[in-house]
Amino acid sequence: MEMLAQAAIFLGAAVALVPIFKRLGLGAIIGYLVAGALIGPAGLRLITDVDAISQFAEFGVVLLLFVIGLELQPRRLWTMRASVFGLGGAQVLITAGVLGVGAIMAGQGLASAAVIGLALALSSTAFVLQTLSERGQLATRHGRAAFAILLFQDLAAIPILAVVPFLDGGAANLSPLPALLSLLKVVGVLAGVMIIGPYVLRPALRIMAHTRVRELFTAITLLIVTGTALVMNMIGISMALGAFMAGVLLANSEFRHELEADIDPFKGLFLGLFFISVGMGLDLELLLRHPFVIAGLVTGLLLIKGIVTYIVGRLGRLDRASAKNLGAAIPQGGEFAFVIFAAALRVGVLDQDLAELLTLVVSLSMAATPFVAMVNDALTRRFVRPKEATYDILPDDENPVIIAGFGRVGHIIGRVLAARRIRFTALDINPEQVEFLKRFGNKVYYGDASRLDLLRAAHADKAKVFVLAIDDVDASLRAAETVTRHFPNLAVYARARNRNHAYRLMDLGVTLLQRETFLSALDMAHSVLMGLGLSRATAGHTVRTFQGLDEKRLFEHYTHRNDMEKLQTLAKAASKELEEMFARDAGEQMAAE
Repeated sequence: MEMLAQAAIFLGAAVALVPIFKRLGLGAIIGYLVAGALIGPAGLRLITDVDAISQFAEFGVVLLLFVIGLELQPRRLWTMRASVFGLGGAQVLITAGVLGVGAIMAGQGLASAAVIGLALALSSTAFVLQTLSERGQLATRHGRAAFAILLFQDLAAIPILAVVPFLDGGAANLSPLPALLSLLKVVGVLAGVMIIGPYVLRPALRIMAHTRVRELFTAITLLIVTGTALVMNMIGISMALGAFMAGVLLANSEFRHELEADIDPFKGLFLGLFFISVGMGLDLELLLRHPFVIAGLVTGLLLIKGIVTYIVGRLGRLDRASAKNLGAAIPQGGEFAFVIFAAALRVGVLDQDLAELLTLVVSLSMAATPFVAMVNDALTRRFVRPKEATYDILPDDENPVIIAGFGRVGHIIGRVLAARRIRFTALDINPEQVEFLKRFGNKVYYGDASRLDLLRAAHADKAKVFVLAIDDVDASLRAAETVTRHFPNLAVYARARNRNHAYRLMDLGVTLLQRETFLSALDMAHSVLMGLGLSRATAGHTVRTFQGLDEKRLFEHYTHRNDMEKLQTLAKAASKELEEMFARDAGEQMAAE
């Protein structure tokens, strides 16, 4: 019953606070942290056993790394080796050196300085990846670099932990043998998992899949993750790293998407629990006793790691913006620091007061992660001017058709025109899309179709047709306004995402409209009717009737586009009219028979 009550407290705190912080634009992580601080020992004391909760909550990080592994095929992981060992190794060694020297200057001995430097050099996998994911930055250059560094840090944590017991309270035994033996053990175990894993995991998944019992497949998915994590933990390797390798092994399997779908709900809940446990562990009494000292240490840690990571990123050939974003992504301390400080405390390298202080500094630095990201965004907007777009130089051709937006819709129109040997000029604002299409022999140019100078360069004054196929509604309206204002004799054939978009285009004088899913929906409706037994003629008549009335209503209802109540009344009346029409048709058909 106690466990059920604790679960209710966790869920209630998360449900109550996380939406508020999301609405405020602070992100889910801050909501979880505040929830943890509120219900933990420093708050309402609803739950006090933080250590037990933390061990259980770490499963969220394990699941996160498993899902990331599923998305990272072994071949791609091999191509990342330079980033993992180059960027990651440089970041850990340089950061540890700088922080270690700082600890010595603050009066620490060589042994404790080494532990402090190495522990604080590691960052939080959970906080970094969750923050990057929320902001849609995992696939960016700095997102990939951050992941590579975090992966190396997970690898480096094992030999660091192996070295700690060989340090005493006064001097460091700097023999590399313990770390080397630990590293060899890690490499050997991971190699064994990579070799043996495919012969065990995939057959087991196939057996469960053949049972066609969904909950059994979910159960074996969780068993794979927990089993791999436990085995790794028993031999002294990071559970998260073990789960990551299990995910990589299954990345090429036919079960990849099913595994990810089954794990995802558990991952979200346990990650939320992990962030709550970090909030619960904040020693607010210590913070209140030494606020300025702790604030200085947290700020110093964030600045030093951020600057070092920026330099490492630049040395790794990242551009300035990507290196800056990388430095803002991983300046915090990490989960492994707690484990390293605890091990150092046991062997006497750190004393109790120092270990508690460092633990609080790491926790607060982790809590600061979303705020650092927001500050980085604000500084970028304030001081970094966006580069002026350098659009392609258009050929001096007077083509009769201009296609604005060469994506799903515009590309098909262009292929049809090309098949009839009708020349056209295609413009698209997405440089990646332009580059991709050019590789397949398409003549498409990078440019903003709402810019008057670009339209003049495309000879819009001589063209006959302007095809507006831009996906983004606002960009589509800007282009439509420019064309209708400056080239009134140019026929505009526009793609509309929905009825509202169509009405906004009509406000600009565009009347040759095609709602992008309308015709495909009608074609599918025709197939559905035939599948239900209606004749081809009856199905065709039904669809054509509906199409005619709907297109008629689109223009008739335009005058009431801003009156929602009137539109609802007209829509109900039109539906009733359509039903009555089909009823009359059915009656006439029966009378004829």
